[in-house]
Amino acid sequence: MPDDPDDPDGRLLDDAVGRLVRPYTFSDGRTTPACDFDLMTMVVATGTELRRNVGLDHAHVLELCRTPVTVAEIAGHTRMPATVIKVLLSDLLERGAVVTRPFDFGKPGPVTVPDLDLLEALRDGLLKRL
Repeated sequence: MPDDPDDPDGRLLDDAVGRLVRPYTFSDGRTTPACDFDLMTMVVATGTELRRNVGLDHAHVLELCRTPVTVAEIAGHTRMPATVIKVLLSDLLERGAVVTRPFDFGKPGPVTVPDLDLLEALRDGLLKRL
């Protein structure tokens, strides 16, 4: 079982079935976030000190947000459902601990025509190696 600082004895997580505690216990039974997130929403910590203590799960999510990360990545790292992560992130957003932005898939640049000579040389080189 992986090491989990929230579960030092390894009783809450089983490699075969996942968490043994209902994930909604970590969000105080809430299933709907107060803010709108999708799986590709980018989240990053602001570095703002929180006035009130947060739970271990909030702190773990906040630690993952030190660098920009998507909601889906946080859910994957924590092995919690994305719905629960969205609730925890919503709490952190309301406290000013994180900021969000839509995932930037990149704007398409100008269309360029590939160098035909280069492509042919690449093809010829690959064919020689076969």
